Amino acid sequence: MTKLTLGTAPYLLGFEQLERLLERNAKSGNEGYPPFNIEQTSDNSYRITLAVAGFSGSDLSITVEDRQLVIRGRQSDDAEGRIFLHRGIAARQFQRSFVLADGVEVGEAVMENGLLHVDLTRAVPEQVVQTISIRKG
Repeated sequence: MTKLTLGTAPYLLGFEQLERLLERNAKSGNEGYPPFNIEQTSDNSYRITLAVAGFSGSDLSITVEDRQLVIRGRQSDDAEGRIFLHRGIAARQFQRSFVLADGVEVGEAVMENGLLHVDLTRAVPEQVVQTISIRKG
């Protein structure tokens, strides 16, 4: 029995990278922290919102690495000299990754009330009709 994948389907040319992206996303190991929302703000724009209470702007970094949006958070441990009777607020680091399609660009990032908003826009490719000439061989 032959396994049919995107890379082996005869009419799907150039989609091999999509299969690799799906595999990479499945292996990213994103756990549930921090929680996030993804909303479509218009036909060609999106907003990712992460709940990052306790993090300051300097504790966060946002990068795009190989068509992957990576948001990292690392809090400095300021517990030195403090005595906690109970410590229920964890000061832990995180890394959250989102795979971006071709043409999706990262806009601005805004911190507001413990929420980090990252805006994305998708460039609409212009419709091009190309005529290929046939030469005699």
